[in-house]
Amino acid sequence: MSFATDVKTELANLKNLTCCNIAELSALLHVGGAIEISSKGLALTFQTTNNAVIREIIRLIKDLYHVELIIMSKQQVRLRKNDIFMIRIEDKVETILNELSLINKNALFFQDVDEAIIKKECCKRAYLRGAFLAGGSINSPETSAYHLEIQTYSQKQAEVIQKIADEFNLNAKVAQNKRGYITYMKEAERISDFLRVTGATNQLFVYEDSRIKRDFKNSINRVINCDIANEKKAMDAANKQLGYITIVETKGTSEITKSLKEAIFLRKTYPEATLLELASISKTHFPEPISKSALNHRFRALKDLATQYLLKEENQ
Repeated sequence: MSFATDVKTELANLKNLTCCNIAELSALLHVGGAIEISSKGLALTFQTTNNAVIREIIRLIKDLYHVELIIMSKQQVRLRKNDIFMIRIEDKVETILNELSLINKNALFFQDVDEAIIKKECCKRAYLRGAFLAGGSINSPETSAYHLEIQTYSQKQAEVIQKIADEFNLNAKVAQNKRGYITYMKEAERISDFLRVTGATNQLFVYEDSRIKRDFKNSINRVINCDIANEKKAMDAANKQLGYITIVETKGTSEITKSLKEAIFLRKTYPEATLLELASISKTHFPEPISKSALNHRFRALKDLATQYLLKEENQ
């Protein structure tokens, strides 16, 4: 199963107060519900591919409204997708629409949410939980791209979810896509907060554990890559210094001072050492240790001297 499925399974199994059940069911139907009009009148439908979600909405509707539901499932053959589960409500539809704020004063479905439904903080959490159950997805924490989104069909509903999310400082954003609008988060910390706010405690631990391990591994890789880069840089510098030494020793040994001879000795004796390592090693070879800065100055002087010899040779 995917991480998103695990999150939904945990959320669907939470037990809530009646007021929270109303808020959760309202969000489920706002995000995933649909209205059908026939000769029999209005019907309210909901469909999902998640087993836990369909069980949860069936439980909520039966507990709150005690109506009989038409339950259907359809197997998806193409691409081996999950089965589609659908429920259809034909009884007490107008009552459900009004009590769950699924229709506004302008007779528009699935737009506004009555503030009374989400007045309490616990109900706000339940509303976010229901919205995620109906249209949410979340990337696995093992991937490098942190992303959580809730798909809706209207901009108004996406903004309602954003507003509630931001009351918990989740820094949610709204964007349009091919299927409508999404309310989304891309910050790892905010996604963790969303899992905590909605009550997915077990999956929060999984998310954080996986994220910490991945971030730690990435940090180690960055350190290793940095060490390799520094080692390569030191080797390149050492090889250039050995080249300057060869030129100077070949062209003009009479101009090599005592300080340069010490630097040459150290570099030729320890061709792979860094300047810091050469500075430390110098204690064992000379009465006075040579600092890293002094060694750097001496090798620069060797470079200048080698360059002078090469220029003279070109001008002859």
